[in-house]
Amino acid sequence: MKNKKNRKNGWRITGIIFSCLFLAVSACMLVSVVGNKLNIRYAKSVNTKEASELAAPVLDEETGFWTFTCDRTFKIMQLTDVHVGGGFISMVKDRKALEAVSTLILDVKPDLVIITGDIAYPVPFQAGTFNNMTPVTEFTALMEKLGVYWTFTYGNHDTEVYSFYERADIDAWYAEQIKVGNLTKCLYKSSFSGNIPNYEGCEGDAGYGNTVINIKNSAGVITQSLFLFDSHSYEEGFYQEYDHMHKCQIDWYVETLDTLNKANKKTLGITDDSMTVKSLAFYHIPSEEYKSAYTEWYNNNKSDTANVKLHYGIMGEDIDGKWVYCGVTPDEMFETMLRFGSTQGIFCGHDHYNNFSLDYNGGSGDKFIRLTYGLSIDYLAYHGIDKETEQRGCTIIEIASDSTFDCYGYKLVDKSIIR
Repeated sequence: MKNKKNRKNGWRITGIIFSCLFLAVSACMLVSVVGNKLNIRYAKSVNTKEASELAAPVLDEETGFWTFTCDRTFKIMQLTDVHVGGGFISMVKDRKALEAVSTLILDVKPDLVIITGDIAYPVPFQAGTFNNMTPVTEFTALMEKLGVYWTFTYGNHDTEVYSFYERADIDAWYAEQIKVGNLTKCLYKSSFSGNIPNYEGCEGDAGYGNTVINIKNSAGVITQSLFLFDSHSYEEGFYQEYDHMHKCQIDWYVETLDTLNKANKKTLGITDDSMTVKSLAFYHIPSEEYKSAYTEWYNNNKSDTANVKLHYGIMGEDIDGKWVYCGVTPDEMFETMLRFGSTQGIFCGHDHYNNFSLDYNGGSGDKFIRLTYGLSIDYLAYHGIDKETEQRGCTIIEIASDSTFDCYGYKLVDKSIIR
């Protein structure tokens, strides 16, 4: 009799525990759903951006890329590491991130917004969810309401190994939403994805969303090409063993430059092989040259050298000037860009406290590329970062009609400029 009673009590306690767990999980899911709806409602309530006087971009028949026509200075806003969690834990911080994005866009009134990765941050112990599609729906609702043209590159947190949705799923979602007309301002292009034949291993994996956006003048000449790359996530799946630019992407860059150069020469009616289209590049994980350049500057008594010229900013991740979380495997993208002389600047994110911008020649030579960290939005990933303000903002890139460019940081807290 005693054993029967103990067994009954055991089942009763087990039932109570599972019931409590079920109720707790249900409550968390309910709060997440409510939070998502509230953030989307906020997104749809913001004031709209004043309409740009620029004509809407079109898909160019010759190059196949989105193309703006502009004879004045073209203004790009780089946002990075927005980190919308999309769960019951992060809903308050998510709202702050969305409000920050809205404020910056309404203040700056850019012609184009480029987000260099980590729109989503579905880390369960900080966000309270594994669902990385929820942040996407909140963010896209905001951008659609703001009425500014925009696109993005993927970051490592957008599709974590444990997230519900992979890059292919997110890519397909954007393609469908754009196709049916739900995203009228999003210029994301889902082409050039998956494995490329004749390459081995990861070097044949191009990722998703690699594309170009061109800026032409009214004469039809490309004055600037904006290259967007998927810098992937992790090598071998290990946390903080960050990936690099793959060989097939570098080859695609070279082939695309050739296509763009031929288009320009055809428009101009010339055969000058020395002429090359000017370009800027955008991706999430910084290349190792960010680390090499800053280290050289830092070790030279925090002064410029023959190879490095600092424009502005700091390495806020580490006061000793060592922390750039670049890919663990070197690649040839930077060297290729130097060799072809097209790319004038690279813009990345990933390291939330780093905001420096410098010119670097790779260690020798008279060709330089400007390497810039975008100011981040993040309210969620780093402990206590929601209370900090100096690192939060955006980067503004101004492209002149003669193909030159300048960039500077814009801080959210006081609307001051870093340059």
